[in-house]
Amino acid sequence: MLICIKFSIRMKFKTIIALLLIISSVSCARRGRPDGGPKDEEKPIMVKAKPEFGSTHFNSDEIKIYFDEYIKLKDLSKQLVVSPPLKYPPIIMPQGTPSKFISIKIQDTLQENTTYTFNFGNSVVDNNEGNVLENFKYVFSTGDFIDSLKVRGTVKDAFSLEPNENLVLLLYPYDSTYTDSLIFSQKPMYVGAMTDSIHFEISNIKEGNYKLYALDDKSKNYVYNPKEDKIGFRDAPISVPVDSTTLFDLVVFKEILPFKLPRRPKELSKGHLLFAYQGNIDSLQIDAYPETPQLETLITQVRKKDSLNYWFKNFDKDSINFIVTNRKYVDTVTVKLKEEKRDSLILSPGIRSTLNLRDTLSFYANTPVIQVNNKKIDFFTSDSVSVKFDTKIDTNKDRVLISFKKEYDTDYIVNLYPGMVTDFFEQTNDTVSFSFNTKRPSNYSSVYLNITGIKRYPVIVDLINEKGEKVADYYLESPGEIRFENINPSRFMVRIIYDDNKNRKWDTGDFLKKIQPEEVRYINYIIEA
Repeated sequence: MLICIKFSIRMKFKTIIALLLIISSVSCARRGRPDGGPKDEEKPIMVKAKPEFGSTHFNSDEIKIYFDEYIKLKDLSKQLVVSPPLKYPPIIMPQGTPSKFISIKIQDTLQENTTYTFNFGNSVVDNNEGNVLENFKYVFSTGDFIDSLKVRGTVKDAFSLEPNENLVLLLYPYDSTYTDSLIFSQKPMYVGAMTDSIHFEISNIKEGNYKLYALDDKSKNYVYNPKEDKIGFRDAPISVPVDSTTLFDLVVFKEILPFKLPRRPKELSKGHLLFAYQGNIDSLQIDAYPETPQLETLITQVRKKDSLNYWFKNFDKDSINFIVTNRKYVDTVTVKLKEEKRDSLILSPGIRSTLNLRDTLSFYANTPVIQVNNKKIDFFTSDSVSVKFDTKIDTNKDRVLISFKKEYDTDYIVNLYPGMVTDFFEQTNDTVSFSFNTKRPSNYSSVYLNITGIKRYPVIVDLINEKGEKVADYYLESPGEIRFENINPSRFMVRIIYDDNKNRKWDTGDFLKKIQPEEVRYINYIIEA
């Protein structure tokens, strides 16, 4: 991707930089787990094992692995991967005190003619300096030989740059008994681990056909729990052996859960209920029954939460019944009404004291806003110069937006007089006086981007600051210049979202429907602005 970046720092200096960049996900520092290599005297060294490493016809219930110095096991529960998984976890000692050996007591009946791998990851460290014996493995077979085939590849988060700390790779035999539902209840045949922050390896595999998955496995149980886990999958099965240069690329994502009401609605005040939900509410209907002609209702979203405000008036009974439907979901709930006090309308400014030039002046309301009277607003500068403005009620009915021509380095005063806002309950506001300012031109930066080489359009171009927060975005439907002006100085990255369904937002995937998440790429270049 060829990207021309023109940006000004603090609006004083302008620089033009032409760069040849490849869109790629940015990863954290590599953890590095090389196989073998020359002895490093600073790291523990395995001197022997009973039974021996690589044993065949294994029939013991205990393994002892000896080292040349005292070692400790660090974060074993996070690092250890046993493949194939065992029904009962092995007892591994010692975990709290230094020792020159590791004892593994197997509590399962092992499968016949199977190669087992105990991958300790980076958990084995020396007692004194904490030097890591990287990618330490113990391998044995209950059959005549050690299976030696491998599957390798990469795993990245579908949207975020944040690492997924519990990533494991799963292989299920792809045969006549395979179904997609297996991953919800049964452990796989093989489990693999990450060799660094993005690369994985599954080793000691038999020849065959498999379905490959990546799982951010919070519970460390090797089965998929959509409530807490992220998942990545390859659409087609893979055939092992594969060429040594073949890498399978996966992305993990959090699915949107099926819709349901996890708990009963809660009464917050008179005429105000809270409906918590999970899942998508694109077809949600909440209907009171039996029908009450005088009942008036309004539903608004609780910002940044999976909850809805249900407002109602002209209802005088002690309980209210609801039918809740969302596509195939149907439920009935009853709420007992106890509250006799209604919340008074309160307006509060959406900023503290400084309005950024990219933002809109807003006032939040704790009850739904129905009407705004502009004649009840005085808006002027500190020099008593009147400011022309327009008002708008936010679509969620919880904000009044005041738009005006913003000037640099200016002090403003706005007075909202009683009757400026009327809410759902015919209540009006008290007087609110608020003063704020804007910053000088030297307090802002601008970033101009020319992006070519995009594979397809439209795309969403996000400007991300060093905290990982989106500070600005642009919807690009064809090649052209993007101008991010009047932004707070920071170190920025650019994120590209391929909006394939053209709904102007990123969409996650769906495992059972075999829908991959929309493609996201980060430009691996830091913009100092």
